[in-house]
Amino acid sequence: MKKIMMMALFVWVFFGVQAHAVVQTKEITYKVGKTEFTGFMAFDDAISGKRPGVLVVHEWWGHDNYSRKRAKMLAKLGYTAFALDMYGTGKLAKHPEDAQKLMKAAVGQLPETEKRFKAAYEILIHQKTVDPNKIAAIGYCMGGGIVMHMARMGITALDGVVSFHGNFAFATQTPSKPGQSTAKVLAFTGGSDPFVPMKSVQTFVKSMTEAGLDFQLKSYPGVKHSFTIPEASELGKQFSLPLLYDEAADTDSWQRTQIFFKDIFK
Repeated sequence: MKKIMMMALFVWVFFGVQAHAVVQTKEITYKVGKTEFTGFMAFDDAISGKRPGVLVVHEWWGHDNYSRKRAKMLAKLGYTAFALDMYGTGKLAKHPEDAQKLMKAAVGQLPETEKRFKAAYEILIHQKTVDPNKIAAIGYCMGGGIVMHMARMGITALDGVVSFHGNFAFATQTPSKPGQSTAKVLAFTGGSDPFVPMKSVQTFVKSMTEAGLDFQLKSYPGVKHSFTIPEASELGKQFSLPLLYDEAADTDSWQRTQIFFKDIFK
């Protein structure tokens, strides 16, 4: 019995390590103008040939381990994921005031925001593991607003985007015309998120409908901002902000995202 248990443990450890090892990651440094950025690429090298690519846009704190974790999760699902950098190499905020300043520099001028997104997009589509005709993007908070803007305006050739507790006001500041984009949009928001007031949600729905864009909106009753981020609860307490992780909303939104990707990448 002991020998059988030891063999089972060996098999579990061996194959567990092997399964983890197939996800390859690498940092990629690139420039937009004179500013240097560092992104994070993740893919499963056990998969042969090209596959869809997904950009991951971080929240206002900056390019951190959370966006990299999501990139690795996407790689395990069979995609090549690139967690891009909107702020610049090494620029991470530890206080909301710093985050606000970094975010303003990145999204205060739309042409600059678009250039930074496009640069990461070009890196992703030229990876040997990526099918350049099958590209999507996901974004969190600030990043959610960015990916929705890119999808609405047809800035790059995107099949679809997913926004998690994203900024609808940022996404809709520029009107989108019918036929301007074919990208599908899936947006998740917290029903009790003061950073995303109902008026901005209504404006988003109206804007998307008038432009004839394909979109889905899922609101979670009673859920606050940053509901997909486990560290949010502690940060909320530390800085007296309405941030709160919600495991049920996190799990549900990720499952819906997987279904969404299977649909757009048919």
